[in-house]
Amino acid sequence: MSKINELFNSKLNVINVGIESFKDDMLKQNANVTHLEWVPPGGGKSEIIAALDKLEDPVMTEKIEAANKEAVERIIQSQPVLIGFDQAINVVPGMTKKTILHAGPPITWGKMNGPMKGAVTGALVFEGLAKDLEEAAELAASGEIIFSPCHEHNCVGSMAGVTSASMFMHIVENKTYGNIAYTNLSEQLSKILRMGANDQSVIDRLIWMRDVLGPMLRDAMKLNPNGIDLRLMLAQALHMGDECHNRNVAGTTLLIQAITPYILQTDFTTEQKKKVFEFVASSDYFSGPTWMALAKCALDAAHGIKNSTIVTTMARNGVEFGIRISGIGGNTWFTGPAQKVVGPMFAGYKPEDSGLDIGDSAITETYGIGGFAMATAPAIIALVGGTIDEAISYSTKMKEITTAENPNVTIPLLDFMGIPTGIDVRKVIQTGTMPIINTAIAHKEAGIGMIGAGITHPPVEAFEKALLALSESIQ
Repeated sequence: MSKINELFNSKLNVINVGIESFKDDMLKQNANVTHLEWVPPGGGKSEIIAALDKLEDPVMTEKIEAANKEAVERIIQSQPVLIGFDQAINVVPGMTKKTILHAGPPITWGKMNGPMKGAVTGALVFEGLAKDLEEAAELAASGEIIFSPCHEHNCVGSMAGVTSASMFMHIVENKTYGNIAYTNLSEQLSKILRMGANDQSVIDRLIWMRDVLGPMLRDAMKLNPNGIDLRLMLAQALHMGDECHNRNVAGTTLLIQAITPYILQTDFTTEQKKKVFEFVASSDYFSGPTWMALAKCALDAAHGIKNSTIVTTMARNGVEFGIRISGIGGNTWFTGPAQKVVGPMFAGYKPEDSGLDIGDSAITETYGIGGFAMATAPAIIALVGGTIDEAISYSTKMKEITTAENPNVTIPLLDFMGIPTGIDVRKVIQTGTMPIINTAIAHKEAGIGMIGAGITHPPVEAFEKALLALSESIQ
């Protein structure tokens, strides 16, 4: 029998590269098929391929690898500690009474989407700068209000990210490198300012947080001389089934457990303390912002390292998705269009009701938790959709675009693998694999709030722009 006939009469084991539908055709022919996901490096774009080639020069590669090693070591060695709470006007660099910080890269009032405009106008009413939402919109458009990204003030803000002067902030200090990060408090429920809701119930809750919750947390932490080791607590929370972006059942329990002895020693009334504990019990998201501040604190320590291709920021303002790169320091943003979030919707809402991806909370994925650590929290699929196998695979797939594993924060289900750490722009472009992000969905219009949750990815354009800039800056 000829070799060709022998081939056609034997059981085939096929590796399919490229169009996945070919795999299905071969399966119908009773062949064993493995499909290899592959796309041309740089999407086949000549200028991107040229930039990749330039960065792969041996001399350039040596410089990049040394810089990336330093950047990732700084992320891993960072020890963020919660040291207190205070109002933004007292602690946030550059904050004024007429400053509104927002999520994502820079954006003007006229370009903001519905949820962010809703949050801005609600914040202006809350601050007493406008008597109602209509007057607040006029003030926002007048030029009197300073709009600035949270990230450019050592802050992060979930969803719309709106932070105003009298809001209370977490204060997180990096005990290894000395930098400090801030984020505001969780409002807990789905009809909240950060989701674009802004009616009187939202304003009343913010006032209570300003007058009772914030001061109680501030006074409690003043009684704690050592602060709270957030990295250790994060590691515990992941081992208990959280991924610490959208699932925070364990993290919230651990955090309030650590603060409670000090809350009990404050001078607030028993009724006020009871209301605070009821507020924390109303939602598991109480610790969500805490992990954002931890991640920001660690990643800022790695920002500004010459020649590094490590991503130190991923953030969205509802119109654009922006990233910042360690090797291109300061506040240089590389942007692309904000993407849709795909996942389950609350009853009564449809996908077309959704606003585009928004918020600074992707700082968690930038650090290596959230979507990168979904293998620790298979129960998250009930919120964001998908399957348990997909949740597990996200954590392994993110190793393709990262530089190291963080041994301080591990994933039990994957043989205690460290979380994937140090997103490398080069690897994202070379593989075509985009970072995975799980996130909430806000209604596209102001005043409504959260209507679902799901999965999304950054736009490739942001990484392409960053790669081109790196190819010019690394000499």
